[in-house]
Amino acid sequence: MEFRTAVVPVEEIFELRWTVLRPGLPRESAIFIEDGHPAAFHMAGYDGDGALAPVVTCVTLFPEQLPGHHEVAYRIRGMATATEARGRGLGSALLGAALAEARERGAELVWCNGRTSARGFWEGQGFTAVGDEFVLQPAGPHYLFVAKLV
Repeated sequence: MEFRTAVVPVEEIFELRWTVLRPGLPRESAIFIEDGHPAAFHMAGYDGDGALAPVVTCVTLFPEQLPGHHEVAYRIRGMATATEARGRGLGSALLGAALAEARERGAELVWCNGRTSARGFWEGQGFTAVGDEFVLQPAGPHYLFVAKLV
């Protein structure tokens, strides 16, 4: 099978985002206000090359300045990979494509509030944890992760 990525409408990734990031919560809990930002973009990773290939990983990025920094910044939200697709490098491949897209859109820095349980993933992708762990409801413990693109 072939893995491919694409910029897509949010509706294409919503089900995976909700299922992975907000299990047991109402669908509305997976709607982010940033989804409607005019410069936001959503990316899907597909496991296969056919029209019916399932979305197995997703991410949303949008312009948002990181406080205390002057670089053009994009923020990552809603990164998720289906349980059955984990450990195959698909999330890493999608993130690489998303960072390239953000760079093309002028981003010099990318940041996110990433789950503590995913710290190894973010650091393995070149992000640095900044500051102390904090809790975001309803998702739990997080760190601020930052990566420079230039």
